[in-house]
Amino acid sequence: MYLIDISRNGQPSYDARVNQSLDNYFVNDLKLPGHGLMFYINKPSVIIGRNQNVWAEVDVDYLHEHDIELVRRTSGGGAVYHDMGNFIFENILVDDASDFGDYGHFAGPVLKALQKLGIDVKMKPNSSDLILDGKKWSGMTMFKSGKGIAAGGTIMYDLNIENAKKVLTENQIEKQKRLGVLSKRSPIVNLKDYLPDGMTMAEFRAYLLKEMFQVKSLDDIETYHMTDEDWKKADQRLAETYGTDEWNFGHNPGYYDYQDQLFAAGKMGINWTITDGKMVHLKFNPFFKVDGDLNEVEQYLIGRKMSSRTIKKAIKRGNINNIDNDALAEFLDKSFEEK
Repeated sequence: MYLIDISRNGQPSYDARVNQSLDNYFVNDLKLPGHGLMFYINKPSVIIGRNQNVWAEVDVDYLHEHDIELVRRTSGGGAVYHDMGNFIFENILVDDASDFGDYGHFAGPVLKALQKLGIDVKMKPNSSDLILDGKKWSGMTMFKSGKGIAAGGTIMYDLNIENAKKVLTENQIEKQKRLGVLSKRSPIVNLKDYLPDGMTMAEFRAYLLKEMFQVKSLDDIETYHMTDEDWKKADQRLAETYGTDEWNFGHNPGYYDYQDQLFAAGKMGINWTITDGKMVHLKFNPFFKVDGDLNEVEQYLIGRKMSSRTIKKAIKRGNINNIDNDALAEFLDKSFEEK
């Protein structure tokens, strides 16, 4: 097994959209032989499964207000919160898919390392969650591409649990629409209070890596360092798909179209579906605080055929003061007309 170093110009990568897309690059493009391990940290972010509806899973207003990034995986699974108190480990195999679906196999080295410290961690029966005292400290996911596998999960050291609860507040109306895969919510716990007194996050990281690689020093770990060529290809993937709001916010089951535009107050996105000329689903995604009620606009348009007159009537009902109403009407009219 070897470690995959995803630092860039000597600096660690904390960008969740970058880090979450690299597994796909290693499995489908670079295809290094053997068993690789990514081990990294993301800045505050919500990671949702490829086939999830963000509007059902996340308080998007809270997300924007607190500069939390939304990242859509290339794999399945439920919605989770990451921040600088949380590790992510991911196994990369390109030529052996025999253990696909066996979460216990990939969780084993982490569990053994923690059990060696006397911590009673285990795998939740019939689940991909790792638990302590009945609470989840790791949620795992994996995907398969040909003979390639990416499989891993979180390791909560000192996650901001309050932030996690608030940003992962479910929208019950959206949940009832049953659009996409729903998350299974579980109480969560940090490992920090169970570790030996005074074990810092850096010390915990070093301990885990030495145990997982069965070495006495981090210097003994075989490491692959990403090259400029690797980053060039990864950047291209991000620019085309994984780093775009269209992928992360717009790729929602049941919401087939996405468009955004920059207004004086900030960026505004819309996610919608029109069937037989009528609006079926519609969600506004302002990246700024709106003075008005966009929900009122949504509710008026849903079920109606789109026209310039209808759109203007809907906007008027929203009493929106910090967006130019004519500019918003033009944006909606043009977006819906193109579809």
